[in-house]
Parts: sequence; structure tokens; C-alpha cells
Amino acid sequence: MRYAESVSASSDHAAALLAMAARDLAVRERLAADGSLFDGYHPHMEHVHLEHAARLSDLIDDIGWPNVELVGAEAAEAAWLILQHAISMPALQRRGLALLETEAAHDRAEASNVAMLEDRIRVFEGRAQRFGTQFDWDANGQLSPHPIEDPAGVDARRREVGLPPLDETTAKHRRRAREEGEHPPDDAAARRAQADAWARRVGWRD
Repeated sequence: MRYAESVSASSDHAAALLAMAARDLAVRERLAADGSLFDGYHPHMEHVHLEHAARLSDLIDDIGWPNVELVGAEAAEAAWLILQHAISMPALQRRGLALLETEAAHDRAEASNVAMLEDRIRVFEGRAQRFGTQFDWDANGQLSPHPIEDPAGVDARRREVGLPPLDETTAKHRRRAREEGEHPPDDAAARRAQADAWARRVGWRD
């Protein structure tokens, strides 16, 4: 491919990634505004996530991980957002984690993004997270981190990847929930059962 064609292709990839990320966030904002975002995994949100995930998977097949060098910093961040939200596609998230680990080792991806994706995969697999980045409503009706492996060392691990202390992040999540009108589920046990059934259905667990 000639240089001009390569630049044009990279620009097209970047534009597509940025457009997908903008659409994702716009749909989330609209569903959050009417409160329906917080009632399980909204079908419209899942549809958007699946559509974007499929396009990201095709892009990875074509050019590898769309890193900063290939598509620029903003589009690379958009690619991570799309991957982070591809929760109904376990194979893609696991593939993406391996790619991002390699990218981070070469300073082409943020270590914090790798940590958040690793935590998300662990939670969906039913394992304890390492960095405390994934939250849900606890038995007291508070947004709290999912169970953490070696909780005493979590802030040290967070520092290593550029994340702030867990208490600070917890306060931020709870403040955001209040601002967006998010509230604890009426039936926490039913919500957990629904989430477990979804995780098995899409292939996170046997």
C-alpha cells in the first residue's frame, strides 16, 4: 500500500472508531436520562455494543490492535472503550486483553486500561478482581467494588498502573450514581441471578 493510501486508511479507521465511541456514549446518556439504563442490560445498549464489537473485531483482523501509532491517541482510546463494552463477546475481550498487554509493554497502551479490562473479565468469569475497578450494589445498597483478590495490596497495584486510591474512586462512583439517579435494585438476589444467567448464556461461565 502506498503511503497516501495508508494514511487515508488510518484516517478512515480513526473516524470510524471515534464515531462508534460517540454513539455508544450518546445512547448511554439517553438511556440514563430516562432511568432505563440501570434496569439490567438494556437491549438497545447491548445491540449497540454487539454491533460495535463486531466492527472492532473485523478491524483487529485487518490491522491488529488500533494503537496510537496506527489511528492516533483519541481513536485508540475509543477502541479501548468499544472493547471494554463488548461484554457479550468473551472471546473478543480475552483476545483484546492479550493484545493490550503487549501494547502496554511497548508503551502504546495505558496500563490502567489493561487493568480495567482484566478486572472486567475476571468479574464476568466469577473470579475476584485485582485492581478494584468494577463496581456493583452491595448488601447495604451502596455502590462498592466487586470482591478483590488480596485487598490489602489493592492500592499498591493501582499505583503501579496509574489509578488513584480505591477510596477516592469509590466516592466518585457513588457521587456519579447519585447525579445520574441510579439506585440499588429492588430485588438484589434476583438481579444477581439474572446477571449469572446472562454470564452463562453469552459464554463467560460454564
